[in-house]
Amino acid sequence: MSKEKQFVTEITPQGEDFSRWYIDVIKKAELMDYSPVRGCIVFRPEGFALWENIQSDLDRRFKETGHRNAYFPLFIPESFFQKEKEHVEGFNPELPWVTEAGGEKLEERLAIRPTSETIIGHMYSKWIQSYRDLPVLINQWANVVRWEKRTLPFLRTSEFLWQEGHTAHETEEEARQETMQMLNTYKEFAEEVLAIPVIVGQKTPSERFAGAVDTYSIEAMMKDGRAVQAGTSHYLGDKFAIAFDIKYLDRNNTLQYCHTTSWGVSTRLIGALIMVHGDDRGLALPPKIAPTQVVMIPIGPPKTREQVVGRVDELFAQLKKAGVRVKVDDRSDVSPGWKFNEYEMRGVPIRLELGPRDMENGQAVLVSRISGEKRIIQQDQLLEEVQRMLDEIHADMYNRALQFRSEHFYSVETLDEMKTLLEEKRGFSLAGWCGSDACEKQVKEETGATSRNIPFDPAEKKTKCLCCGEEAQHTVVFARAY
Repeated sequence: MSKEKQFVTEITPQGEDFSRWYIDVIKKAELMDYSPVRGCIVFRPEGFALWENIQSDLDRRFKETGHRNAYFPLFIPESFFQKEKEHVEGFNPELPWVTEAGGEKLEERLAIRPTSETIIGHMYSKWIQSYRDLPVLINQWANVVRWEKRTLPFLRTSEFLWQEGHTAHETEEEARQETMQMLNTYKEFAEEVLAIPVIVGQKTPSERFAGAVDTYSIEAMMKDGRAVQAGTSHYLGDKFAIAFDIKYLDRNNTLQYCHTTSWGVSTRLIGALIMVHGDDRGLALPPKIAPTQVVMIPIGPPKTREQVVGRVDELFAQLKKAGVRVKVDDRSDVSPGWKFNEYEMRGVPIRLELGPRDMENGQAVLVSRISGEKRIIQQDQLLEEVQRMLDEIHADMYNRALQFRSEHFYSVETLDEMKTLLEEKRGFSLAGWCGSDACEKQVKEETGATSRNIPFDPAEKKTKCLCCGEEAQHTVVFARAY
């Protein structure tokens, strides 16, 4: 089949089958492929470029708040997990173990890292002696393994990439400040870079991280109404410090346990941004992390081709020098129309068209992937017009996602009301909760929805529990989730 005939079709409409749409899009856009190992994926260059851009921006933010990067081993001794009982119980079902190496059975099983609190706690106990050694502010970029039963590329895979911050502090107050600072960093990144509005709040006890005192999250709504936990930050108290003997001599020369935190985001952010912004034409990538921000396409008859391509190359050099991620597609064996559809499907924010008439008038045409608006601009104003449109696209994407969330966010008083909504519509429910595990469990069993978090700034405060009708201790966001 010729390239000309491979027109961008065969993407299942979102309204027909959202999961199928998602798989179609990420495969056609060449973000990933399936690995021969169950539950694992291969990041293709386009997909890994998204992660590199996410990583680059977050890494800068972490360093601006005083954190430094380090790296800890992939293999963790089994005995380390036994030191914090709640932690090992939380992760045990997902742990893969190494039992042999070099043809010999190991004396002690080694877990393949599901998270690094234990190994890092062990090292901190060696490194921290005095209050002068505190705070310790370390981040790690790494892969982790959790043997998932049900997988979905980017959102839930057996091996995934992430960052995990681990810090140690003198006081609870300092550790809690750190926990909230990093939660806010995640919120700002999601909204300012990924154009994803998020709900910020505290996890209920049943949903908090295994071994944490308090867990906080940012929750995002996908276009099928489901939630994605887009980032978490945990205050660990002195639980891990006691388990791993992380002590310091305070200013009065008294031994004290440190207060620790951990926080992380992962490659599930890629899945989230696809599901928040994509449409039936394919991907729609936020400009700040799009691998290609502008694709330049020369158009016109063969006799003018050399002149048009020459001018496109000059404009390309201008944009590239200014730091715009730009690409030229000057292939002559496929039509401009095919290219337009191809780059729309790949989610490139701006398409620049240049033909012979544009050359005569000193103009170019910019087309927005999000709004479809065509804007004729002067070539000598190209850079500022491109930057303006990129900013407009980001704002438009954020506002569309926020509007979608607003239209699919419901206030409910009873479990029956929530059930009806979930059967007839899609989205999040805001409801009262008395604080009992039984009522939270009942919601999950009868609706398939889980508590996402207790929002810091709810649209309204609920007074009665949706299950038992008793006085509500919390106002909670419930949703079905990935």
